[in-house]
Amino acid sequence: MGILDGWSYCPRCASPTERGAGHVRCPACGFVGWANSVPAVQGLVERDGRLLLARRAIDPGRGMWDLPGGILDEGEHPEDGLRRELREETGLDVEPGAFLGAWLDPYDGRTILGLTYEAVAPDGEPVAADDVAELHWFAPDELPAAEEFAFPSHPEVVSLWVRRHEHA
Repeated sequence: MGILDGWSYCPRCASPTERGAGHVRCPACGFVGWANSVPAVQGLVERDGRLLLARRAIDPGRGMWDLPGGILDEGEHPEDGLRRELREETGLDVEPGAFLGAWLDPYDGRTILGLTYEAVAPDGEPVAADDVAELHWFAPDELPAAEEFAFPSHPEVVSLWVRRHEHA
């Protein structure tokens, strides 16, 4: 089920909508709604050769491991969003490092476009908050198994960190 499956009526004028390829259109007022990926940020937060992972406190993936991060606010620059999300979830004031790439994941009937950054954690211990139940530092040989991650792309993203760590 995609996000547009529930759009039977126009949010502007309440007239019935028509379905197109990747969008809905209202013939009465001309409104067009698109099924776009949702931009989000996630951080590979490292300290002393260990990676910080978050155990999710909410669905989807409650109880599974996740990269700290979240959905961008409207008009928010990804690096600012990463700072905000990591402060909300960990209490750490993290500075974004290198941009590593973008990955797609399903999330409650939508598709998340996860913009992934390296980040170095400052001094201080992270504290789980917001939608995070637990935070844990993992050495490369202690990482959770692929099936313990909340989203399909995370094992690939984490393996990228492991490969970069091995060549450092």
